[in-house]
Amino acid sequence: MSAPDAEGTRETPSDAPPARIPVMIPWLGEEEARAAADAVLSGWVAQGPRVAEFERAFAERVGAEHGIAVSSCTTALHLALIALDLGPGDEVVVPSLSFIATANAVRYLGARPVFADVEEATGNLTPATVDAVRTPRTKAVLAVHQGGVPADVHALRAACAEWGVALLEDAACGIGATVGGKSVGHGALLAAWSFHPRKVITTGEGGMVTTDDAQWAERLRRLREHGMNVSAAQRHASSKPIAESYLEVGYNYRMTDIQAAVGLVQLRKLDEIVARRRRLAARYAQALAGLPGLRPVRDPGYGEGNFQSYWVLLAEDFPVGRDELLAALAEAGISARRGIMAAHLEPAYAGHGAAPLPVTERITRNSLILPLFHSMTEEQQDRVVGVLREQAAG
Repeated sequence: MSAPDAEGTRETPSDAPPARIPVMIPWLGEEEARAAADAVLSGWVAQGPRVAEFERAFAERVGAEHGIAVSSCTTALHLALIALDLGPGDEVVVPSLSFIATANAVRYLGARPVFADVEEATGNLTPATVDAVRTPRTKAVLAVHQGGVPADVHALRAACAEWGVALLEDAACGIGATVGGKSVGHGALLAAWSFHPRKVITTGEGGMVTTDDAQWAERLRRLREHGMNVSAAQRHASSKPIAESYLEVGYNYRMTDIQAAVGLVQLRKLDEIVARRRRLAARYAQALAGLPGLRPVRDPGYGEGNFQSYWVLLAEDFPVGRDELLAALAEAGISARRGIMAAHLEPAYAGHGAAPLPVTERITRNSLILPLFHSMTEEQQDRVVGVLREQAAG
């Protein structure tokens, strides 16, 4: 490694290759570091006052009455499904086109995930794709806001009300996206959120359940803490000894105050993060508009996405296949990823059975995720576009 020069920069040989472009970098800085350090120095690092503050702030942001912070979006999904008292013999319609945790959470309860296809434009469930696979055993639908593209929850809620089934939202990628001008998760029975580093805002790991139902919220707070009727924070705040009771079998799904401290800073930056991502996405869209056989992700007519992932779909006759394009990008020092996975094609679901899912399989086979992050420069974006143009030319 070369030494810094007098101005503090590092000397770089003129013939050195350009730095590798990552697919994603979370926007974290000194403010998050100070918040985490303050939490450590406070002496309260487990679930405590900062978690409670983060829950209130997050719930207010998405327009929900209650927020229940947990250790991941997977545990948030698990708890949200528990709230509906699902179990063996029940079916939950889910998109196969989603990270495998969506379907796995249903199996944690002994219920059966039933895979539905998605619409090509958004990668999301629609009333028609759900209706094609629902049965008398269908008790719930778990809609995903895929890659930050909001699902049409108004249409899905109307359909689920007609069918007499519950609609839950996997909003892992959804913070900052809107439907009809309101936040994803607004008005949801239950919504599950992720704060993984690949998401728009992060706490390192972590998740949240939001709901307007006070009884569900109270139960989920117990369940995340081993089923205790009195939280650790309540016991410590009391001037008298409190003997807790364990009302049902629960879990250790808690978030720490260190994570929540970071989350509070990230939440304050959300508008700026989403605005920046949308500007970068618009620049991509303009640069890629003339490439035949390549369709970039875009906003649906009923809402706006946060571009948590910027994915493109290749036509079957695109000059190179998806994997070849990924290899070409990698050769040019650009990190990209295969598109959204299809859970029903994974070994974990071998023999599970699924209806034909042609759109899902086409998207998972022919899509890829391009780099997009807050600090991305125009030069970096131009490098990505340049490779796509070269490959599109054959």
